[in-house]
Amino acid sequence: MKAIQIENDTLRWEETAVPSLRRGEVLIEVHASAVNRADLSQRAGKYPPPPGESEILGLECAGVVVEIGEGMPTSKLGKRVCALLSGGGYAEYVTVPSSQAVRIPDGLDFSQAAALPEVFATAFLNLFLEAQLSAGESVLLHAGASGVGTAAIQLCREFKNTCYVTAGSKEKIEYCRSLGAENGSVRTQSNFADRILEWTEGRGVDVILDPVGGSYLEDNLRCLATDGRLVVIGLMGGGSATLPLRPMMVKRQRIIGSTLRARTIAAKARIMTELERKVWPLIDSRTIEPVMHCVYSICEVEQAHELVASNATIGKVVLQVRD
Repeated sequence: MKAIQIENDTLRWEETAVPSLRRGEVLIEVHASAVNRADLSQRAGKYPPPPGESEILGLECAGVVVEIGEGMPTSKLGKRVCALLSGGGYAEYVTVPSSQAVRIPDGLDFSQAAALPEVFATAFLNLFLEAQLSAGESVLLHAGASGVGTAAIQLCREFKNTCYVTAGSKEKIEYCRSLGAENGSVRTQSNFADRILEWTEGRGVDVILDPVGGSYLEDNLRCLATDGRLVVIGLMGGGSATLPLRPMMVKRQRIIGSTLRARTIAAKARIMTELERKVWPLIDSRTIEPVMHCVYSICEVEQAHELVASNATIGKVVLQVRD
């Protein structure tokens, strides 16, 4: 098979071995994958895959199950699936635990389906499982126009949670509002904590989903409500910050650090099961839709990475592996 290989920081579509199936896994013929910021970090040597997982980039894919590993029923053989991966998606074939490969929602093509697993798993996990978001609570989503952000806005809309966003431009804010965000702050034009406190009449929000990290910590806590939960899912703004302990204690705020890739197979299975049960029917009916910025051929992966790094995208950048 062919896969993307990293050679001196250059991405090349080259021959490599088809991965071997392990017990409990399926082999997927990949039709599409998608770019995540974690791929850029791994390429830069800052985010290695978990031990024993593929060194090939790619945390999600869509395709067809062509082989079943030992101990697995044959019911998935030949089925169209999208999958949450620990690596290996930028390739013609990938193996994955069967529980992490779920049906493609009705009516979606492979490119649309490849835009689902990582962002919806990340958004659902951190809002509803980690932060225990309840109906009627409010949310602040940083990077609201990102893949995770656009997924989270739609989840908040459908599960009755008012959400606010930050983004890099007025155009992105307006797009987020078209998906269901209540309001938004352009990160270069105003202080988001001031805006949140203004929009919530001083109360703040119940949950914040933050891929930025260090540089946002104090303002996050300033606009987080009493008993609020801050879930940190990335460190784009640095890994260190000053923690104001006294107001955090007084308001009983909680800070939750969260990653998805290194979780156990059982934990990922739970997330994908919950998505298939609670979210996939909403995608079947087009109540929720994948948000894609564009689709590149896998041979154009360099351009795809440059685009994601530019912060100019809305939603996902998808890689088409097969016609």
